[in-house]
Amino acid sequence: MPDVFIAARFRASAPGNPPKAAGVMAGMATDFRDGKTFPRRGRDAADGALWLLRVFDKARASAAGTIHDYIYPCPMDKGVFERWGVTPEEFDAAIVAHGSDGEIERWFAERVSRENVRAANEWLLATKRENLERQDAEEGAA
Repeated sequence: MPDVFIAARFRASAPGNPPKAAGVMAGMATDFRDGKTFPRRGRDAADGALWLLRVFDKARASAAGTIHDYIYPCPMDKGVFERWGVTPEEFDAAIVAHGSDGEIERWFAERVSRENVRAANEWLLATKRENLERQDAEEGAA
């Protein structure tokens, strides 16, 4: 099994996507209505946690009404939340209170054990690898 605490590969936010809901989106690209702007990759890690940045983007877009054809929380979001020990409602409350990547990462580190992060990462990489690869291909990150 590869090390599940992999280095993050961050994609730059697309220019021209102004915040739609102050405090929720904090100026980051979370408007997916153009079909060309996507959530960050599920393989991008934040504080060692795969999927955190992707679900953060999707949750902010859902709250702002700019999620387009993405589903939040989707079955993979729910599977990761379950392994992290976080409910979708708790995560939704956290995105309202913590609008930046750094703030949500600090909340996450205080809330989720390293053991739960490892369990979620292993589940994603072992059980959901095909889903990750399909998302990368569909969103042009492959």
